[in-house]
Amino acid sequence: MKSASGHDPLECVFCAAPQRTDDQEALILHRGATCFVLLNLYPYTNGHLMVSPYRHVANPGDLTTEERAELWDLLDCSLDVLERTLHPHGANAGMNLGRTAGAGIEGHLHLHVVPRWNGDNNFMPVLADTRVMAQHLDDTWRLLRDAWVPSQA
Repeated sequence: MKSASGHDPLECVFCAAPQRTDDQEALILHRGATCFVLLNLYPYTNGHLMVSPYRHVANPGDLTTEERAELWDLLDCSLDVLERTLHPHGANAGMNLGRTAGAGIEGHLHLHVVPRWNGDNNFMPVLADTRVMAQHLDDTWRLLRDAWVPSQA
């Protein structure tokens, strides 16, 4: 059902995911007060996750003070969990704002957190339209979810 703004929450993965009751099925790692963390269904690397507000907003300037603070706190928590579990050598964190910038879902802001390793194969999607995953999403979800410390968020 569309809202007064014409937005259908069932058509937006970031609106639909928190409505699900099974966090593993929805790939949700953590539910905060205003934002949540979930694994990317189409990851660039193992452990590629996203932090998103529950509210359907497109731009960082549309976030409330509480949403903005929790989004950045959850980035810190996500980096800590990734470091303790997957031991990356670095990470990319960022937002694609607008279709021209690469946003697959323009209407709902989300922060990508992508662990990186020396010598990783990030060129594969560009050259061969192939992604190499060393671990199944379900296994990654369990590993990261078990490592999430509730007091961090």
